[in-house]
Amino acid sequence: MHSKTVVITGGNSGVAKATAIALAGAGARTVITARSGSRGRDALADIRRASGSDLVDLVVFDLADLASVRQGAAVLLDRYDEIHVLVNNAGLVLSERTETADGFESTFGINHLGPFLLTQLLIDRLISSAPARVVNVASTAHRSARHGVGFDDLQSCSGYKGMQVYGRSKLANILFTTELAGRLAGTGVTANSLHPGTVATGFARDGDASGFLALGMRVIKPFTLSPEEGARTSVHLASAPEVAEVTGEYFVRCKTKTPSAAARDEAAAAHLWSVSEELVAEATSAG
Repeated sequence: MHSKTVVITGGNSGVAKATAIALAGAGARTVITARSGSRGRDALADIRRASGSDLVDLVVFDLADLASVRQGAAVLLDRYDEIHVLVNNAGLVLSERTETADGFESTFGINHLGPFLLTQLLIDRLISSAPARVVNVASTAHRSARHGVGFDDLQSCSGYKGMQVYGRSKLANILFTTELAGRLAGTGVTANSLHPGTVATGFARDGDASGFLALGMRVIKPFTLSPEEGARTSVHLASAPEVAEVTGEYFVRCKTKTPSAAARDEAAAAHLWSVSEELVAEATSAG
């Protein structure tokens, strides 16, 4: 990964931080993003120490605020003439329905719309840096969304259930990847998604989840993977030569795996892209 520049969202903790340590250790200039400057700076020091590399940088912006995403992308484009890998890792699950700065349901806004916009803003730089890769961290939880992402209620205004909404957002990650891969055909940029495994991180335990959801996460903790184990597939897709030309696939444990039927719906993928463009544009106009 020497001479390669990698951007990893949510790189201040969990799987993303472990991914940053591995890729920085492999020689990449590694840029982590975080919504908190203080947490980001603490992680920066940890990553530099653990990887033995000083080529680790921080850009602060919030995926829950599309204006902040635009500002963060502008910083990335100004600082880095080349971006070879974008790892969209940041995400969350919530027990209660909340809204982003733009008025979107938070799980959908942060897990899908934020990464969707960031990728769009960086895509020309990725293409000019080709060969390049986009890696989207999804989840096996997408299988719970058997009836699709729910275009009739994308903002989950009716009967909010945290894990159900999370599953739909992870399905959106895979559908986005499918459509992105098709649109990038012939550019030298690949796009793949993955399930990292059930990982022992702060996910659902930093005040985002309560009640039965938080209890469930505590119950399964002894059976979860370490962040380092969870990062293996992200690192593989970001760096392994054998997947350099693989695109539009879903990976589990560094191997391709067939996602759910809903995740293979190409019409839904195209429609989600169109709707996402409209929502992002409306937020920009409102702002």
